[in-house]
Amino acid sequence: MEQKTIGLLGGMSWESTLEYYKNINQGINKKLGKHHSAKIAMVSVDFEPIEVLQSSGIWEDETAKILSKAAKQIEAANADFLLICTNTMHKVLPQIEQNINIPILHIADAAAEAILKDGLKKVGLLGTAFTMEQEFYKERLQSHGLEVVVPQKEDREIVHKVIYDELCLGITKESSKKEYIKIINFLAQEGCEGIILGCTEIGLLVQQEDVDVKLYDTAAIYANKAVEMALG
Repeated sequence: MEQKTIGLLGGMSWESTLEYYKNINQGINKKLGKHHSAKIAMVSVDFEPIEVLQSSGIWEDETAKILSKAAKQIEAANADFLLICTNTMHKVLPQIEQNINIPILHIADAAAEAILKDGLKKVGLLGTAFTMEQEFYKERLQSHGLEVVVPQKEDREIVHKVIYDELCLGITKESSKKEYIKIINFLAQEGCEGIILGCTEIGLLVQQEDVDVKLYDTAAIYANKAVEMALG
């Protein structure tokens, strides 16, 4: 079977990009067997300048330039389609799309497809403050007919701080895991049938066995969708 080449725009953070690379290669090998692995063209950016821009509050235009340049390099390496290996930076997906001629698979579309397949309608969303509080991500999910609930303000601050101060640096703390589980359980009590792990680092901290409510790990779902497209 002829594979398509998967484009990966990574480094945001490299900790989660590692998971994409592993999951996609494992997915291809599971489908094709023997010594098969994925055909991947990857550019991994330096996250520090992007994180500084995000902290400034006026990051959209400059980060779009950085990521568009990287996306062009991926396209030049003959990728057939592109994954942006982070939920938050899908905010600048429209600007990146304008600079390349290959399709970009949207992580929220892949997540919505998996949730709807399970018959769920109301979901909680965890992620960076940008992902939870701005409309670019929630609206994409809502366009599929999903009702999206985010944690209360104090809990959003905890979720965001743990992502940037710990998970992006490869740090996992038991105390943070307990806080996340408490927040997830609260969302479940509010009627959420599933919880979207809308930052690809969260799956490094909380797994399905930690909670009763169904978790939707966007990193794993996105990787699975990439495998499907590469073989389709």
